[in-house]
Amino acid sequence: MKSFAAAIFLVFATAFSAHAQTQAVDSSDNVMDELNPFDPNIEQTLENLDKIYQEETGSSPFIENLLQPFGKGCFRAECPVWVQVSRSRQELYLHLNGVHSATWKVSTGAPGHGTPDFDTNPNGRIYDKYTSTKYPGGDYKGLGNMPYAVFISGGFAIHGTAESNWKKLGSRASHGCIRVHPDNAYYFNRLVRQQGIYNVWITVHE
Repeated sequence: MKSFAAAIFLVFATAFSAHAQTQAVDSSDNVMDELNPFDPNIEQTLENLDKIYQEETGSSPFIENLLQPFGKGCFRAECPVWVQVSRSRQELYLHLNGVHSATWKVSTGAPGHGTPDFDTNPNGRIYDKYTSTKYPGGDYKGLGNMPYAVFISGGFAIHGTAESNWKKLGSRASHGCIRVHPDNAYYFNRLVRQQGIYNVWITVHE
């Protein structure tokens, strides 16, 4: 079986070879996300990553409780977990059982890669180790450059980021995902796993 690192390299080499340098480091010495959610082939890339993840870990890249509950379900502050992301403030507000519990600095999409509005449950795709391939300054404790990723839609996710990017939190710097400190990403990832996607709501706005 191919190692996770070798397999993941092949996926990204195929999908991003023409843009590898610009995606690795920008002019501000900012390590960019290797995943580009605006890539027209993003779904195929994600499906390939799902297969690799399952082969390597023996676990599904999706949490199991995907069945929508009967009735209306929760919405925003009605949900046990609600995260509200402000692009203008570059902050995430975590609400637990309707109570504001934490504020985290984030990095949403840089100019040309703006993070869109969202008002939805996460879609169920959830990774701990996104990739073990070490990009320049882009790996976090062997978990890759997008640790503890919780996907919202397509390739857009809330995820941790490498230490070299922590100084950028609070400013627009990603390829469209929502970066947070890995400790915060881990906490949110575990909340989603514990509560299930239909008890979690994500709102992204200006």
